[in-house]
Amino acid sequence: MEIPEFVETLGREGRLLAAAAEKAGAEAKVVTCPGWQVRDLLRHTGMVHRWATAFVAEGHTSYHPDGGLPELDGEELLAWFREGHGRLVDTLSAAPPDVECWSFLPAPSPLAFWARRQAHETTVHRVDAESALGGEESAVATDFAVDGIDELLLGFHGRAKSRVRTEEPRVLRVRATDSPDAVWTVRLSADSPAGARGGQGEADCELAGPAARLYLALWNRLPFPSVTGDASLATLWREKSGVT
Repeated sequence: MEIPEFVETLGREGRLLAAAAEKAGAEAKVVTCPGWQVRDLLRHTGMVHRWATAFVAEGHTSYHPDGGLPELDGEELLAWFREGHGRLVDTLSAAPPDVECWSFLPAPSPLAFWARRQAHETTVHRVDAESALGGEESAVATDFAVDGIDELLLGFHGRAKSRVRTEEPRVLRVRATDSPDAVWTVRLSADSPAGARGGQGEADCELAGPAARLYLALWNRLPFPSVTGDASLATLWREKSGVT
């Protein structure tokens, strides 16, 4: 996917998030994030949007702390969220392709990183907002979901801080059943996971299903569509894969 596609997705997903939050109300429980109410979701995601905007707009080339969570609530909180989301979309849309700023996962450029990361951040939290309403969540496009699985398995869980580890070497396979060649192999050990595209060799456990369902399951928003082999690796993922 290209930068404009990510920015377009970010814009749409943020509007859907705000609409769901407004309909659910600030006190509604976020089913997919136990312990959170909609107000917590808006405060967190709005803070992340402003944090990301600052890197691109102000050109911070090293880590820069976020601005903290606001005390706002109700209509004021919703307006604050929408304003920050709009500013992020506008900043990414107007930024030069060669903008220099800090980022924390491999990407073709800092701008590509932030557009991609915020599109996925906002999509997952849109699902959270919709969970407060009950019923089915809005659809996630297959190609976007495949990209999100890539980011999670090869990006986030390629870092030393990943806690998905095993005492003995194990192999986890992840397979999107509705996208050709969307297969990943993650080698687990006492070190950080080593993931790669492709499905060569034997696996101890395979997590499979349509890309959109698998994407949300890997972000611990839905059950895994299918687990074959050693289910303890699916449990390990559930318990240890949270990203901070």
